[in-house]
Amino acid sequence: MKKLITIFAFLLPTMVFASSGIHLESAHNDIMDNDSLKRGANLFIDYCSGCHSTKYSRFQRVADDLKLTDDELAGLMFTTEKPGNTMGVAMTSEDGEAWFGVTPPDLSVISRARGVDWLYTYLISFYKDPKRPLGVNNLVFKDVGMPHVLWDRQGFQELVHETETDASGHEHEVVKLVSAEKDEAKSEKFKEDVRDLVNFLDYIGEPAKAYRYSLGWKVIAFLFIFLIFAILLKKEYWRDIH
Repeated sequence: MKKLITIFAFLLPTMVFASSGIHLESAHNDIMDNDSLKRGANLFIDYCSGCHSTKYSRFQRVADDLKLTDDELAGLMFTTEKPGNTMGVAMTSEDGEAWFGVTPPDLSVISRARGVDWLYTYLISFYKDPKRPLGVNNLVFKDVGMPHVLWDRQGFQELVHETETDASGHEHEVVKLVSAEKDEAKSEKFKEDVRDLVNFLDYIGEPAKAYRYSLGWKVIAFLFIFLIFAILLKKEYWRDIH
């Protein structure tokens, strides 16, 4: 019963989101891209670690997996932290609830709970909303308590309602996000940054995934070679029977 509850808890956000009808943008992330993971790690520390922990990960494990130098590892830690520490957060639960209305969640398995496409779409879907306490809202997660922490990289977007006519001649309202800056180069760079950040969160959700992927090809190659020998051995046995 506990297993069923756990599975349902992981699937529920995806089920609810799917029913909302909002299109998910593809993250196109690649956990085999180590340079992307390094950039994502730095973005996470700079923009996310002030509020969100990844308490099931250790700095040293990240450094080993991403092949970070000692200087690169030091850049991910504050002065009081050590490589063997878990990637916690200094902010208390009480402070988080007082400032944002809810305690910012740990992100250790957020990529597995929500999915990388959800995370990517969520991070690029903040828009200005003066009615909200922090001045922003999110197209994916309505009335979210999180500020737009990446605003300096993306700029601010505005929510626009338009009426479109489909192929059958029926009119329907669509919702779009329009950037106030009109800077295509900045927009593309921001999306690359978000892919790197989501890539890192994907890695954090299952640190052994990259190794599992690389090992999988070796296992398949071994089984293929073994299959050839098994077929030849079978023929040899059946030759004596016939």
